[in-house]
Amino acid sequence: MDRETFRRPLRGWLRALAAALALGLAAPAAAQSDPREVIGAQIDRFLADDFAGAFAYAAPGIQRLFGTPENFGRMVQQGYPMVWRPAEVTYGAAEERGARVMQRVTITDEAGRVHTLLYEMVPDGESWRIGGVRILAAPDVGV
Repeated sequence: MDRETFRRPLRGWLRALAAALALGLAAPAAAQSDPREVIGAQIDRFLADDFAGAFAYAAPGIQRLFGTPENFGRMVQQGYPMVWRPAEVTYGAAEERGARVMQRVTITDEAGRVHTLLYEMVPDGESWRIGGVRILAAPDVGV
């Protein structure tokens, strides 16, 4: 085997390794072990109208369901406007369910209405991705 024959596959392997490391460093939730940090980072992306950035925090199943950041962004704007434009975000209790975490989040929207949501967080290596969000019914208030 001559020297060039040996170098060519090595160069290809090194390029692939460099690309993999670059993608790993660019992962949206890298080194964020707290689900609340991931939720907050996605909300920050929505506030900046960065739907591609927000979409990157979604679990693979959600990404497959919506296909593109634009579709995902439209769904959030129409179905979860309080997430797209929150005035205040507070985190409640988190409950572990196997490998998943269910995180309660209270969002006050720009009109002052309070919404309680339940975020399903799925593990992604050493971090989390958002696997779904459910709006919880407001409790009945007696007068």
